[in-house]
Amino acid sequence: MADMANIKEILKQAYNNYAHIREKSEMQEWKIKPREKFLQLLLSEGKSALLDIGAGTGRDSKFFMDNNIDVTAVDLSDEMVKLCREKGIKSYELDFYNLHEIGRKFDAVWAMNSLLHVEKASLGLVLQEIKNVLNPSGLFFMGVYGGVDSEGIWEEDIYTPRRFFSFYTDENIKKAVSDYFEIISFERIETGGKYHFQSIIMKT
Repeated sequence: MADMANIKEILKQAYNNYAHIREKSEMQEWKIKPREKFLQLLLSEGKSALLDIGAGTGRDSKFFMDNNIDVTAVDLSDEMVKLCREKGIKSYELDFYNLHEIGRKFDAVWAMNSLLHVEKASLGLVLQEIKNVLNPSGLFFMGVYGGVDSEGIWEEDIYTPRRFFSFYTDENIKKAVSDYFEIISFERIETGGKYHFQSIIMKT
């Protein structure tokens, strides 16, 4: 099993190094629809408090805030947290394993392309941590790249240091999450790249 502390340290360095590049980058077109769909679900169910985990530059957090959702953001990278705070987002430098430290519960959790950095042996711990910070009937969006089963340092990564990724087939990611959540919808989205995107909406 990979050394979790080492994985986290490398991720933090990589995202600190690329924070300002990511801040200037354009959002990929295909990411707009899943975000809009989740917002509409939140609004239709009267959900108001959302936790954005692995929030990055805060782009999604800001979108939800602009649509009257009360957002809290967490990220491992202190540079990313700074960028979130500059946008007026309530933000904490925190990892997925310690969400309870925020000291409150939420109606919904948003995780866009962040849980793909969790090693497979630890995914259950993280999903349980997410479940623990959700209110009853809480909603959980998890979006990850997938289509194959593998984990490790991604050799083709353009980031330095290279990051750790876990990928799952559609069948295996569904199995992994359904031990903790009820799947409301699962959508496979083509991204034009090697991996497709797995857009999953779940409920506690």
